[in-house]
Amino acid sequence: MKTFHCDHCGHLLFFENTACVQCGHQVAYLPDIAMVKSLEFVGDGIWNSSVPEARPYRLCRNYTDEQICNWAIAATDTHPLCISCRMTRGLPDLSVDGHRQAWYRLEVAKRRLLFTLLGLSRPLHDLSDDPIPGLTFEFKAAAPGAESVLTGHSNGVITINVAEANDVERERQRTALHEPYRTILGHMRHEVGHYYWDRLIGQSTEIGRFRELFGDERQDYGVALRTHYEQGPPSDWPARFVSAYAASHPWEDWAETWAHYLHMVDAVETAAACGVSLRPQRADEPSMPKVSAEVPSRDLSFRSLIANWLPLTYVLNNFNRGLGLADAYPFVLSPMAISKLKYVHEVVRRLADEAESR
Repeated sequence: MKTFHCDHCGHLLFFENTACVQCGHQVAYLPDIAMVKSLEFVGDGIWNSSVPEARPYRLCRNYTDEQICNWAIAATDTHPLCISCRMTRGLPDLSVDGHRQAWYRLEVAKRRLLFTLLGLSRPLHDLSDDPIPGLTFEFKAAAPGAESVLTGHSNGVITINVAEANDVERERQRTALHEPYRTILGHMRHEVGHYYWDRLIGQSTEIGRFRELFGDERQDYGVALRTHYEQGPPSDWPARFVSAYAASHPWEDWAETWAHYLHMVDAVETAAACGVSLRPQRADEPSMPKVSAEVPSRDLSFRSLIANWLPLTYVLNNFNRGLGLADAYPFVLSPMAISKLKYVHEVVRRLADEAESR
């Protein structure tokens, strides 16, 4: 994530801001230039930005009417919703207590996911506009007495149980499933990994290399998951996978590795944008070369990504321990897991290069 500042007073802005807390100017995220910027109202629903390359905008309907979004739309786009909100096609009953707040939290996580994907030059298509490569999100709650809603992906539709937006329920699930880490954003990164496996790997020439690293995905998925939940992961999973769940099936290994890669890219970009570098006094302590915030995430070499990531996690965990919190990064990356992460990086980088050459 980049850092943003108000055009009028220079105050720090967060990705989710709708107004500068210091000077009060209205702000919005402008997807075409990937920046949060202040806006000036010019009439008839049109807003202008002071950025020279920016164009006139309208505000997303979920910004003006629902106070759920903070993204803008090009004034020439006739769709009432921004490119993020139009990818949500299913909502829970908003009259139920807690569901509106859950909707807000789910959309915040989704916008952060889309920010990272766009930064990696991943094309985004709304399923309603482009059924073949399209992607959409459904946020669902189980009706009283009905079967529970399962978070998952199927043919471009990512379903998220709104209970994941409840911190207490999410922690209960994390503990019950013996997971070291469980977040809304993590769920979305994982499920979009399944979507991109279908688009980038499943029917492509990549399938051979995928099977060499992750295993044969043609094994029975249902049986593999039942075995995982009944017997647990193999004892040597830390030497081969990024997480215990990744050991359940090659599809889950890919999705967990993909999610981990997005996690790393976002955190390293944030550190670079904030000017973070680690320069310890001793050579045998974790050090982190300073990465320029001007380098796009997709242009960072994998070697640079790992060189920055490992010492950053050491510091993050020590900060959390100093605050009496659990480790921010409760993982240990084995050489095999790093090889899989490198493969994800290579797939993303190659496709970004192909997109630019067209």
